[in-house]
Amino acid sequence: MIRAVEHVRGMGAYALADLGGPEIVSLAQNESAFPASPAAVAAGQAVLADLTLYPDPEWPDMRAAIAKVHTLDPARVLCGAGSMELIGCLIRAFAGSGDHVLGTQYGYAFVASATAQTQAEYVAAPEIDLTVSVDAILSSVSPKTRIVFVCNPGNPTGTLIPNSEIIRLRAALPGNVLLVVDQAYAEFADQANDPVEIFALTGRGDTVITRTFSKAYGLAGARAGWGYFPTEIAGELRKLLNPNNISIASQAAAAAAMRDQAHMRDVVKQTTVLRDGFARECRELGLIVPESHTNFVLIRFASTAAAKRADAALRAENLLMRGMGGYSLSDCLRATICAPATMNKARDVLIGALT
Repeated sequence: MIRAVEHVRGMGAYALADLGGPEIVSLAQNESAFPASPAAVAAGQAVLADLTLYPDPEWPDMRAAIAKVHTLDPARVLCGAGSMELIGCLIRAFAGSGDHVLGTQYGYAFVASATAQTQAEYVAAPEIDLTVSVDAILSSVSPKTRIVFVCNPGNPTGTLIPNSEIIRLRAALPGNVLLVVDQAYAEFADQANDPVEIFALTGRGDTVITRTFSKAYGLAGARAGWGYFPTEIAGELRKLLNPNNISIASQAAAAAAMRDQAHMRDVVKQTTVLRDGFARECRELGLIVPESHTNFVLIRFASTAAAKRADAALRAENLLMRGMGGYSLSDCLRATICAPATMNKARDVLIGALT
């Protein structure tokens, strides 16, 4: 029998969402409720005749668009097949056997999976009221800590800490600890948290910021993400990235989407209105819903049994939210914000399940 190496045999596969059958409407994946920019779709279609060629490994147009919009140095922008690729490569580059990667209690689960691949140990600092606690992170740092990972806004909680807390965290961490701030949902929070302050942290040489086109830009299927890196860290990461990681069509679509900031802001505005309305309706039903700064809400029921009843009722109506048992939040469901009709149907099903 051919057997994988020991540490891989001991791993569990990264837990993907249960998407049900083709008749199911998914509120489980945090995909955009609205289509991508028409300019992005047109740009992707326009290069389909070039698919005989390998994609440019320097992502020149995509990089230039990102750098111009965010006033960044394009040489320090790296692009990945979603921010997941960048996160995975960062952990492989800077953590190994005997090291600790420090996240938070309800942090992005993929970080723990990527850590296991390197034989490092994932450590989770407690959160307070489903929100990242800088003091708890600092109390959890040890001599073995190589990377601290913070998701802000948080997934699956949707909660947000201010930039001042991220800056305080960086200032208090040892200089040999890499801080990674994953901002997959940042476009929904940029008005509250000035991105310039966070991107500036990368100038220290010990901090990385990651973002994605999957959420506010509506390009989850394109698998396009990006990050802003100190020069030396970027050099190490390039050794691990697939050199042809983002297709020609995806690069073109992402560049055009980035340039169409008006469309992105409109998507964020419409999503926010739907999100806040749905959250308010859930609270009126007696459910606990933390304030969200993303395109989803976390719904906390009175008990695990109540969450399971709601889940069964939703599935009976071909609606699927994300169960949170994997985060030790078995009394919760996470609901991606979808089209108004879908959210209204979900609300009505919850009313029936709770009465």
